[in-house]
Amino acid sequence: MVDPVSAPDAEALARHPHLADVVPASWIRVDMHSHTMWSGDSTTTPDEIIDAVIASGIDVLCITDHIAIAGAVELAAILPCRVVVGEELKTHAGEIIGLFLSERVPIGVQPAEAAQRIREQGGLVYIPHPFDPMRRNLAEPAMRALVEAGLVDAIEVINAKTSLQSLNRRAAEFAAEFDLAAGAGSDAHVPLALGAAYVEMPDFDGPADFLAKLRLGRPVGHHWDQARPWSPRVVPSTRIL
Repeated sequence: MVDPVSAPDAEALARHPHLADVVPASWIRVDMHSHTMWSGDSTTTPDEIIDAVIASGIDVLCITDHIAIAGAVELAAILPCRVVVGEELKTHAGEIIGLFLSERVPIGVQPAEAAQRIREQGGLVYIPHPFDPMRRNLAEPAMRALVEAGLVDAIEVINAKTSLQSLNRRAAEFAAEFDLAAGAGSDAHVPLALGAAYVEMPDFDGPADFLAKLRLGRPVGHHWDQARPWSPRVVPSTRIL
């Protein structure tokens, strides 16, 4: 167990007022879905993530770049919070997130194979934005098939980029129906999004304990999908030489 990174700053509180909520003693804030410049559709640099983590007071950041884990591995060594290495990967039926990964899962595999590859490396299978038709959500028949096969650990019930709260409610109802753990994440593609959604939960030690503690937690968040304010910047290359 570690102490919280910091108290949220005034600007973060103005964007995400729930950051002012008091977290129970020995509990932490975990953002289960975020992106960096390694994702391809985000330009958030390591320095910007460091600043955003400090501003928001997030204790654990799950970095779930699209079809990449290199950024999460690199950032785990430098961020002022703990990092869970993850990947948001594309299957033929939609997106699945793997958490606690040591190897990247390749693009385009079947959902069941993706889930099995995540489980084989000791990871957790997490379904993001499950009912949002504006996203690359996992098709409901494929998701139900994975659940029935026992290959899903948690469902995202608050995604901060999902504008219709009815879709998040439907995800929460699905999680309750199938007794799945409920997760939440900012789905941040810009630094200021960190803090928009997360889970308040007891501290954990490893994937199995994370899942157990997640079941005791409380998803928190709101819709926040504002564009990044323009500023001149240079985004480093993520190409592996």
